[in-house]
Amino acid sequence: MIIRPQPQIHLAVRDHDCGWQPLDDDIVFDEGSGRALDFLGVPEPFKRSVWPAAIDRLAERAPYAAALIAEHAIFVYSANLDKPDWQPFFKDLEDRRAKLLATCSIPLYTLEADYPFLGVADPLSLSFCHGWTEPKERRGHTVRCDGAAVTITPSLLPATPVPIRVRARVLPDRRFESRESLRDALASAPVEFLTGVARGGSPA
Repeated sequence: MIIRPQPQIHLAVRDHDCGWQPLDDDIVFDEGSGRALDFLGVPEPFKRSVWPAAIDRLAERAPYAAALIAEHAIFVYSANLDKPDWQPFFKDLEDRRAKLLATCSIPLYTLEADYPFLGVADPLSLSFCHGWTEPKERRGHTVRCDGAAVTITPSLLPATPVPIRVRARVLPDRRFESRESLRDALASAPVEFLTGVARGGSPA
C-alpha cells in the first residue's frame, strides 16, 4: 500500500514557484521597455535556472513535494523537449525526480496521479491574478476565470467555494527609467488585496 504524503502535496502547490523569488526580489529589468520582465518574458536561461533551485530548497525536508515540482517544470516546458538548449534541463529534472521518488519509495505513476492538484492550482492562481478569461486546460481539467470567480471542471475542490485572497501592490502602467526607480515605486506602492473564490464546476 502506498501512503501519499498529503501535506507535501499541499506544500508543492504553495511553494512550487519559490525558485523565482531571488529573480523577483532583484527584478529582471528590460532597459528597452522600461519594465520588469515576468515569468513569461525573461530569457530562457532564467526560466531553466529557477526549477533546480526550487527543488533543492525542498528536497531534504519534503522530497515528494520536490518531485512534484520537478514534474511540474517538465510539464510546463514540454514544448521545448526537442530543443538542444533544453536537453540538459530535462535530463537533470528527470534524474532529480527519479532520485526523489526513490527516497520516498513512491512510484512515478502515483506522482502522475497526484500532479493535477499542483498542475491545476498553477493556472488557477495565474488566471485569477492576471484576470485571464481564456480557459486553461491542464491534465484533464479546465480552469476558467470570470471576474472574481475561478472554476475548475471537473472539480478538485470541496462543494463550498474556497475564498481567495492575494496580497498585491499596484503600479502605474508606465515606463520606468531604471531598475532602481521601479524598485522604489514598488516599495512605496500601497498594499491591496485581490479577493474572490475558487469553485468546482460540473461537466457539461
